[in-house]
Amino acid sequence: MTLPLCIYGSPVLRKKSEPVEEITPELVELARNMLDTMYNANGVGLAAPQVGKNIRLVVIDLSKEDEERNPIMLFNPVVEPEEGENPVALEEEGCLSIPEIWVKISRPSRVRITYTNENSETVELRGVTGKFARCALHEQDHLNGILFVDKMSMSDKAMNASKLKRMAKK
Repeated sequence: MTLPLCIYGSPVLRKKSEPVEEITPELVELARNMLDTMYNANGVGLAAPQVGKNIRLVVIDLSKEDEERNPIMLFNPVVEPEEGENPVALEEEGCLSIPEIWVKISRPSRVRITYTNENSETVELRGVTGKFARCALHEQDHLNGILFVDKMSMSDKAMNASKLKRMAKK
């Protein structure tokens, strides 16, 4: 089942999300619905605040259209740069909650991700790079009330100011 997406200007996107205390069948179903919503919108990641839920839950699937789906449900994810990692060259990002805007954002190139999966097992991934690292960092920002537009350059903010203002009014 697809869920309505919260768009830029929605207050839930600016709230820090609450930890998930217990992974219940209802929360796993919410994660599945979030995946449906993400697939329907042609996204690769989605955080619970983007569907109006103030909890620390993220779904990610980086598989391409012609590949078998490979979804990951991350409850209470913690994404941290690996020791010694600094932000790298800018790479373009977009967001399902901020449609029509794509800008280059600087993020660490190598991260460690710790989360609880849908079976209540703790998972730790080290040395995560590329699109997965970038997506995990982007979605974790959502859980902390941070949007990628907060990290864009002043010139990108100026270029996109009217689009953002229009979205915030809706």
